[in-house]
Amino acid sequence: MPLIRFFIKLLPLLLIIAAVLFVWRLKDSLLGTNETKEPEVVVNHNTILTSVDELGKMELVRYNFKDVVEYEKEVSRWIPNSKIALIVTGEAVGCIDFTKIREEDIFFRGDTLVQVAVPQPEICYYKLDHSKSKVFSKENTYFQDADLVQESYRYAEENVKNAALNAGILRQTQVNAEKILKPMLEEITGRKVVLVQQRAIQNPQMPQKR
Repeated sequence: MPLIRFFIKLLPLLLIIAAVLFVWRLKDSLLGTNETKEPEVVVNHNTILTSVDELGKMELVRYNFKDVVEYEKEVSRWIPNSKIALIVTGEAVGCIDFTKIREEDIFFRGDTLVQVAVPQPEICYYKLDHSKSKVFSKENTYFQDADLVQESYRYAEENVKNAALNAGILRQTQVNAEKILKPMLEEITGRKVVLVQQRAIQNPQMPQKR
């Protein structure tokens, strides 16, 4: 009997606790929790392989340039010429294309020497860094600003190539090839390596018919 009376006295407290839990869960289900949930993101990929290019060019030297380019274009004999001034930063990279090496370009001499005819050095690419280049001034553009700026940038980019050639980028590419390739090939073959320049074979000219 005392135990039954104890549970009877405890019953109102249990009912209150159950009611509080029910109201609390009902509030969460109706109003939602305060926790911040990451939004659901669905990404669909449909990547298409368009081409596969063989990369056989080894970059051996990079020339960096800064220049102030003044581009002037004649518009008419009656009005002043258009002028654009640029401050540009560019680069040119010298490389050797190893896809041009043929089987006959590798010649073994005895057991201690191998001769490799490497292709002529070339400029892989040259370009302007537009994030570090800007238009300094414009004069007499006659509402053709965009076209003149584009023309002046093309001129400046071509000038990077010419400047690199005049500065001896091809010669430096050849020198760096000696420094980098010889130790690498000697380590691989276990022989002394001699690098020579590949010679382009030209077809003999036929005499003109009389």
